[in-house]
Amino acid sequence: MAYGELEDLIETHVQRLWDLGVGRGDRVGIRVPSGSIDLYVAILATLFAGAAYVPVDWDDPDERARTVWEEAGVAAIFGRNLDLTRVEQIKTTNDIGSPRTRDDAWIIFTSGSTGKPKGVAITHRSAAALVDAEALMYLQRRPLGPGDRVMAGLSVAFDASCEEMWLAWRHGATLVPAPRDIVRSGPDLGRWIVEHHITAVSTVPTLASLWPREALDTVRLLIFGGEACPLELTKHLVRPGREVWNTYGPTETTVIASGAILTGEDPVRIGLPVPGWELTVVDSEGQPVAWGETGELIVGGVGLGRYLDPAKDAEMYAPLPALGWERAYRTGDVVRADKEGLVFAGRADDQVKVSGRRLELGEIDDHMSRVPACGPARVRCTPLRAAAA
Repeated sequence: MAYGELEDLIETHVQRLWDLGVGRGDRVGIRVPSGSIDLYVAILATLFAGAAYVPVDWDDPDERARTVWEEAGVAAIFGRNLDLTRVEQIKTTNDIGSPRTRDDAWIIFTSGSTGKPKGVAITHRSAAALVDAEALMYLQRRPLGPGDRVMAGLSVAFDASCEEMWLAWRHGATLVPAPRDIVRSGPDLGRWIVEHHITAVSTVPTLASLWPREALDTVRLLIFGGEACPLELTKHLVRPGREVWNTYGPTETTVIASGAILTGEDPVRIGLPVPGWELTVVDSEGQPVAWGETGELIVGGVGLGRYLDPAKDAEMYAPLPALGWERAYRTGDVVRADKEGLVFAGRADDQVKVSGRRLELGEIDDHMSRVPACGPARVRCTPLRAAAA
């Protein structure tokens, strides 16, 4: 589909939203099958209508969808085949028009330590800052353009999907959605990348480790994020003519907050701040540590989002008096302060990640305790050592 055709489709569905009274300040639930053009039409129509999109993965349980949309207070829902349903109990603003920088662009829910998902709202200002910042970071010698093809393989309920979409749209490149069954198969996705002449991929290391090395022959931009990147993997993938990046960032700070070009050498860094973002490493007293020391990573700057829960927002985005920051996000990640780029050192709590998606053990506790005859539950996580092979 050409950009001109896409624009016409977007205008049609923007008008549908406006006809329902959905406009600025409203929220639209999106649950459309992955890998379809309809999914991206729904997202763009929502943004252009001035509303924020609230995605739920097509394969997620209905209970998850109901929880997310109830917490977000959606005014309408896009479903399969772009069916649009009005949620009657929600009173909309009726403020019709293009979005403003202070309006929310998307609301994505992360795992919650109490068993309840946490909604994070990101404004158009923060989203646009990320898109432009990445254009300043990646492929400076030969930027992405209309001849490039960007893989879209991540769930839209995972904030890294925003990077895939806007890597293509910011540069006029082609976005190529990968079917969900192909993404899950590992080796088959490697063949799919070759067959579709993909030149840019944003993914998690776990997936990339399953692909044959030749699957990335045409890829000139490879971005990792969401989980720790193994040194051995980078040694196989770094080569002349290809930029391989390791990025870091919680959902709460607009997808990524730092990045480093990988060289295949130790250590594997999470890098320096994205342009417009601010990073500092503090000790248990909230004071910045010296170079070479470890501490908790704190994020400030243009990328800060906000929790829908005001109490949680005040707790996690509290001021940082030591640096005079009025608002700063406590990541809970422990890093080593290094002038060449931060080095990830672990977590300060029991949060874990599965294929790049955040999972707090309290959420598992909550679900297990609801199982008949299970009773009170407590999950413990024991790290596994990789096999020598």
